[in-house]
Amino acid sequence: MKLLITLSRVPYPLDKGDKLRAYYFIKYLSKYFDIVLFCVSSSKIHPETKEKLGVYCTEVHIYRLSKFFLIINLIKAFLKGLPLQVGYFYNKRAKNSLESFIRRHNPDYILCQLVRMAEYVKDVNLPKMLDYQDAFSYGLKRRIEKSDFFSKLILRIEFNRMLKYEHNVFDLFDKKIIISDTDRMLIPHDLRKQIFIISNGVDTDYYKPTNITKEFDIMFSGNMSYPPNIDAVLFLVNEILPIVNKDKKDIRVLIAGTSPADAIKKLNSNNIKVTGWVDDMRLCYSKSKIFIAPMRLGIGLQNKLLEAMAMGLPCITTSLANNALKATENKEILVGNSKNELAEALLKLLNDTEFRNYLSENSIKFVKENYSWEKNIEDLAKIIENKNCNEKN
Repeated sequence: MKLLITLSRVPYPLDKGDKLRAYYFIKYLSKYFDIVLFCVSSSKIHPETKEKLGVYCTEVHIYRLSKFFLIINLIKAFLKGLPLQVGYFYNKRAKNSLESFIRRHNPDYILCQLVRMAEYVKDVNLPKMLDYQDAFSYGLKRRIEKSDFFSKLILRIEFNRMLKYEHNVFDLFDKKIIISDTDRMLIPHDLRKQIFIISNGVDTDYYKPTNITKEFDIMFSGNMSYPPNIDAVLFLVNEILPIVNKDKKDIRVLIAGTSPADAIKKLNSNNIKVTGWVDDMRLCYSKSKIFIAPMRLGIGLQNKLLEAMAMGLPCITTSLANNALKATENKEILVGNSKNELAEALLKLLNDTEFRNYLSENSIKFVKENYSWEKNIEDLAKIIENKNCNEKN
């Protein structure tokens, strides 16, 4: 069976959540299907991309979106009433290229990642699946609450358009998948229970505990140009740490991840290290005692938490993130929502080595039992093949 996968980003290097999900989909689905891959990209292509993806794909085709046409695309999307992020990634010439690609390969099935790619395949007369991944509209709604006046105006328009678009594309695909039940229940469609849950996973052979001297007390990781991550880091440094520092002086913090925004770069100091892109995130995890993800915006499953837990770091997060993760509080993870609750959780772990070890052991066991890429994508393959599978309702 030949499977066409369409993506709005090239899934290498793995510096964003959607790229990581796409990469592991491709890797493990290649055990079941002959995969041809079509990506659009507005970024420079890594020189090793086709080599890395070619291991799993019969052909990898990348259509580069020019900066000039990106602006034109946004204007067209605004006039048509489409969400701007749908317009940003849509290009008529790219669609023509995809149609030619489809004629040449004659795939049996299409897996379309994210609603922003739906415009490319919604009219293609083939069985197809949409990976919502997250409830984008709800993520936009949360960002409205913490934005300035001008940003609120733009985000409200985008939210309303995305809400409508998420509803409309539902009926254009034969099957739908999403990352968690929390996200599924936020999709604005009466039949959302029909969406299959395919969670992310973590490679526990790659992310595993190592015995390295700890240089940092606290760590956060992620794409540092992504608004929810920027908000989380500023919340940590400006509101949570001052409370912790009343009892614990000279706390060392590691902020690791690609493309840090100016507001994040400015945090660099004697006690706070901002790395930017790192070749191997495992080294950052290994050098840290505690991982904290004080997420207040966005939605979906946080890959950063899966990786940190697999590495044996005791983790702290908010209810927003743990609703998707579903780790047991005070056994596998600590959860807090206010700055005081999160500061209290940090102090508990900083002051209690025995409890840190307890949380660490349980977190490793938790991800191994619940977040296997191989098992999750075996379920996905069964859905595509229309075999019986666990819908995880």
